[in-house]
Amino acid sequence: MRWPRWATLGLFLLVLTMAAGSGSLLLTHPAGEHTARNFIALGAVSMAIAVLGLLINRKAPDNLVGLLLTWVGTIAMFLAARDVYYAIVAAAGVPGAVPPTSGVVADGAVLPFDSRVVALLDESGWWLFVAVALLLLHFPDGLLSGRRWRTVAVSLVVLGFAQQGFGAVATIPFPAPLQDLPRPFGRPPLAIRALSEVVFALMLALFIAAAISLFVRFRRSTGRVRAQLKWLSLAGLAVVTYPFVCLTEIVLTGDTASVSTVFGIATLIALPASVAVAMLRHDLYDVDRVVADTVTYAIVMVVLLGTYAVTALTLGLFLGKGSATAAAIATAACALVLAPLRARLQRFVDRRLYPPRRAALLAIEDLQRRIHTDQAQPEELEKSLQTALRDPTLRVGLLVPGASGFIDAKGRPVGVSGGVPVMLGGVQIGLLEGETGPAVLRAVATSAASLVEVSRLRAELAGALREVEASRTRLVQAGDQERRRLERDLHDGAQQRLVSLGMAMRLAQRHLDDGTVDVNGLLDQGVAELATAIAELRQIAHGLRPTSLDDGLHAALAAITQTLPIPVQLHIGPGELPDDLATTAYFVAAEAVANAAKYSRATSIAVRVAQSAGDVRIRVEDDGCGGAIPRPGSGLSGLVDRVAAVGGSLSMNSPAGRGTTIEAVLPCGS
Repeated sequence: MRWPRWATLGLFLLVLTMAAGSGSLLLTHPAGEHTARNFIALGAVSMAIAVLGLLINRKAPDNLVGLLLTWVGTIAMFLAARDVYYAIVAAAGVPGAVPPTSGVVADGAVLPFDSRVVALLDESGWWLFVAVALLLLHFPDGLLSGRRWRTVAVSLVVLGFAQQGFGAVATIPFPAPLQDLPRPFGRPPLAIRALSEVVFALMLALFIAAAISLFVRFRRSTGRVRAQLKWLSLAGLAVVTYPFVCLTEIVLTGDTASVSTVFGIATLIALPASVAVAMLRHDLYDVDRVVADTVTYAIVMVVLLGTYAVTALTLGLFLGKGSATAAAIATAACALVLAPLRARLQRFVDRRLYPPRRAALLAIEDLQRRIHTDQAQPEELEKSLQTALRDPTLRVGLLVPGASGFIDAKGRPVGVSGGVPVMLGGVQIGLLEGETGPAVLRAVATSAASLVEVSRLRAELAGALREVEASRTRLVQAGDQERRRLERDLHDGAQQRLVSLGMAMRLAQRHLDDGTVDVNGLLDQGVAELATAIAELRQIAHGLRPTSLDDGLHAALAAITQTLPIPVQLHIGPGELPDDLATTAYFVAAEAVANAAKYSRATSIAVRVAQSAGDVRIRVEDDGCGGAIPRPGSGLSGLVDRVAAVGGSLSMNSPAGRGTTIEAVLPCGS
């Protein structure tokens, strides 16, 4: 159900109203530096929590998490404003008579005040815990984990009202600064007091149940939800560490002071900050790395504080309390413990809290070691990562020049939809994709970059070798076909004519003396047959090397383009080309021009041949329909083999509707 936007906005406006009212009271009725400082700190935190709730609600209006977070900020602001109000009332003098008065005079102004209202609001702090518990129950998708948890959520609200009601009739004094204010409702019956204890115990049980719901949801979750729950666990770590910080400060100073206050504010900020990051940018950082580091440094901090406290107290017995020497020695002891402790704890925590990344990195290290001992190949990276991360969907895509997209180590295309790029030297060389979280994949991509580069180069080389082998096969097949064509043309044409000519000459020889044969006619016929055979032989030879190339490449290309119905512009650079390059350039230009004239519906064609110190470039452009695709067995496919035979390369760019460009690069040193 979509929560009305105005409801969330109304909560935020309530926060602003309480902040403005409390601020104005502090300005007009000063209540002490301590009260002002606390209000500024708690007010700023409360305001930030409410704003974060608004941002979450804006991104996911159907999710209750944003509303609940705004509720947490609202209650925190209310409690801060309430304390400001009580401090000002106490500074003006709290009436000690019962029944309560209707107001208190402070600096000439009457502030509404009723001890019955104070009693009713005495346990309002419970609603902060209720809001946090509901937030835990609904985090992160705004839904409960199951129907049974609905009873927990409803019970929290009902018992919250009950706890506030029991607080109104409590017998203990009001908290400072109203500790001298009499209780307005008197002592409640024993049954009410007993029921209050039961409600208190039930509330604690419900809070524990709300925390347990997170563990239940975590075990059932995967992917994004699990990452969001891990972010929330950071707030739990802060809550667990806070008592140790307070205890250490009490041992060292005798009371909780600035350190506990700062850490307490950090603990209060940890919950909304974790919720906000989880809801808005759960993939901002590697959450497993953050959790592992947080646990490590929390343990290190507790151990160091304990080391300092024990060392300082022990030395204080001999050197005196507050001794600078004892403090210096305690500090030195902490410094000696820090380095080895942090490294060992990091390894220990990583093995337990950061297994995906650690497992993948260990798999990469093991693969590199086996490669160095010739026990494995770089192409096994994908399989090793799949096993280490327990992710059979993980793919390693290689960005190989000439390929239409990402391919795997065997040259098969890898379909990707997102993924994490693998970078080396600021250039993308591959991609990792799978169900594993992107944060872990980013860490793996950095460590596996060298293996991906080696696999990519080997795949490129293997592809080039396959292409060379395929090209060689096509050249052999084309040579066989050409030889058979020549045999057929010679057998059916010139060979038959020469055989016929030989028979006619033999006949003329036999009947030369008896006059029975027209020798002159036979000789004329033989000359005609010989001329025809010579013409056919020239035609066959023209298929191997055009005779027009004897006059230069420009003349040869002009001979085949001047009869076309499409204007062809020739731009042939000066200089003589080696015969093999000129022949190859001729066939490339002729085939490209013929295809453009037949299929492209072009209105103009341009042929450019330019020679430099290292190569010859043949470029044929048309303004036709584009969309040309070289198919096996086509003329363009044959050109690729012909160009490759002289050590060159051929490329084609033919976007639909934007014409076709064919370019061949032939090395001059061939």
